[in-house]
Amino acid sequence: MTTAEQNWDDLYRERGQETGRAWTGKPNELLVREVGHLDPGTALDLGCGEGGDALWLASQGWRVTGVDVSGVALARAGAAAAEAGVADLVDWQRHDLSRSFPDGEFDLVSAQFLHSQWAAEGERDGILARAAAAVAPGGVLLVVGHAGWPSFMAEPPFEHHFPTNAEVLTALDLGDGWVVEVDEAVEREISHGDQHGTRRDNVLRLRRG
Repeated sequence: MTTAEQNWDDLYRERGQETGRAWTGKPNELLVREVGHLDPGTALDLGCGEGGDALWLASQGWRVTGVDVSGVALARAGAAAAEAGVADLVDWQRHDLSRSFPDGEFDLVSAQFLHSQWAAEGERDGILARAAAAVAPGGVLLVVGHAGWPSFMAEPPFEHHFPTNAEVLTALDLGDGWVVEVDEAVEREISHGDQHGTRRDNVLRLRRG
C-alpha cells in the first residue's frame, strides 16, 4: 500500500466514524451544471471518493468508471451504488493516479476538486495530462478546483497552492484540436458546522475536436 492510499484510507475512516460517510453523497453542483445537458456516454470520474458524482452520472444514463486511491471510500461507493440500483453502470477501480491510470477513452473525464495535501509538486499536472489524453474525440474534460480557502477560515490547515485555470491550461499544453467552452470562477455560499461563508471555485470545461 502506498503512503497516499494509507493517508486517504485513514482520512475516510476518521470522517466516517459517526455517520459511515465522509461526504453528503450528493453530486457536486458544478458537475451537474456543466454536464446535465450532455448526452450520456462513457465517463471517467477521477478521485470519485464515496461515489456521489459517479452515482448521479449513472442515474443520468452514463456508464461510469469511478477511480479513487482509497479502498475505504470505494467500498462505501460500491454499497451506495447497489442501494441505488445502478451497480451495473459503475466500474469502481482503485488507483494511486500518480502511479497508475485507468485504460480506455471516455466521452467525459471529470476531475472534481482533485486536491491533495500529500501530493508531490507537479503531480496534479501529470494526472490532468493523462486525463486529457483519455478524452475521446468529441468528448469533454471537466476540471473543477478550489480557488482558495473558505472565507471563514482565518488560518489555513496546511499550505497549499490552488491553481488558476490559466495555470491548468498552461500545464496541459493541449495545442490545436481543443476548444475552451467554459473558463470561469464561481463564488458560492458554504457552511461547515456553525461556520458560514463563501468559497471560490474554478471551472474549466474543454472539448476535444
